[in-house]
Amino acid sequence: MIKTGLACRIGRMAGDSGPERVLVAASFVNRVGNGLFNAASALYFTFVVGLPAVQVGAALTLAGVMGLCAGIPGGHLADRRGARTIMTVALAVQALSMAALVLVESWTAFTIIATIDQIAAAAGGAAWGALVVRVGGERPALFRARLRTFVNLGVILGTVGAGAALAADTRGAYVMLILGNAASFALCAALLLLLPRYPVLPAPPQQRRWIAFADRPFLTFTALYGAMGLQYPVVSLLLPIWISEHTEAPRWTVAALFAVNSAFCVVMQTRIGSRIESPYDGGRAFRIAGLLFLVSCPMMALAAYAPVWAAAGLVLVAIFVHSLGEVWESSACFALGFGLAPDHAQGQYQGVLGLGFNAGQALAPAILTTVVLGLGTTGWLLLALFFAALGAAGPSLARWGMRTRPQPGVAAEVTG
Repeated sequence: MIKTGLACRIGRMAGDSGPERVLVAASFVNRVGNGLFNAASALYFTFVVGLPAVQVGAALTLAGVMGLCAGIPGGHLADRRGARTIMTVALAVQALSMAALVLVESWTAFTIIATIDQIAAAAGGAAWGALVVRVGGERPALFRARLRTFVNLGVILGTVGAGAALAADTRGAYVMLILGNAASFALCAALLLLLPRYPVLPAPPQQRRWIAFADRPFLTFTALYGAMGLQYPVVSLLLPIWISEHTEAPRWTVAALFAVNSAFCVVMQTRIGSRIESPYDGGRAFRIAGLLFLVSCPMMALAAYAPVWAAAGLVLVAIFVHSLGEVWESSACFALGFGLAPDHAQGQYQGVLGLGFNAGQALAPAILTTVVLGLGTTGWLLLALFFAALGAAGPSLARWGMRTRPQPGVAAEVTG
């Protein structure tokens, strides 16, 4: 009875319809695999394969740049050929490329395989965005919040599994992580076959093919989204270095901040995200996120001036506030990113949005480590003001975007 009740509760959390549960399950499985791989990939290629760290970084950078070019055409293809089809093909390619990594013995082979994987990931990511819109139904905000909750949970479980392999520190353990990730791609692709074959939505006549590039409000939002995305490496890169080099907080604080960040996002995403449905809601949520980052960044800086336990407590409170901002920010980006895009071009728009976000993530390490760490406390305060200024633009951006969307009557007339 208890197990049945728990299963029913998880089922309700996963979605209100069969397609919603399928996409949640597929995304969860895929992210468990990602968690397995991401936590140990660099160690495998440096310590087991024997590639210098510089070569590993160069290969991943080159692969990432090539992947940036694939998201927009991949999304457009999803709009015209079906998001489920393109995403399934992309996952199959990733399953094969990931499995091939266990055969890598040279930098050239690693670069080629990693590039294929990143191209497929970019195309599949844009198709995933279009598929989420079709599956989301009448309450897309609630579905997207639930989806992100399970995605975060999947990454956590995968990372825990990777910890066992890291403790073993053998070639066989690392290979199992890579093959586990490959299997997650394959299983995810198989699960997507259970989804309905959603019909392709026709574009209005005489509309230009690359409509997203003429949408100035959306391009502006893409730039803001990429810039606000610097908040993710604050947790994964900047704060661990700051704690280790500039504070008296014990080293276990680094592990604790990851746990607090992940757990809080899992717990709060559905509760907050389900209320942010329209682009107007998204604009206000974007502003709230900026204000929360305005509070969290100075608290992280102040930890450098506090004694041991006060520093640890200050960091944990700061990461709590920062995680709250992350939930508001991700919910805002869901509402604006999907809400401003026309239904027939969701894949193309998500490809553009992914390009902006990934470009920001590529620049983030250099910006955060040189500007913020280089300036110390002043750098943290400038970062806080930067996030607040970005967030303040959210409501006016939402109003601008909605003013320039086709009105329902006009849209019906054009497509009629």
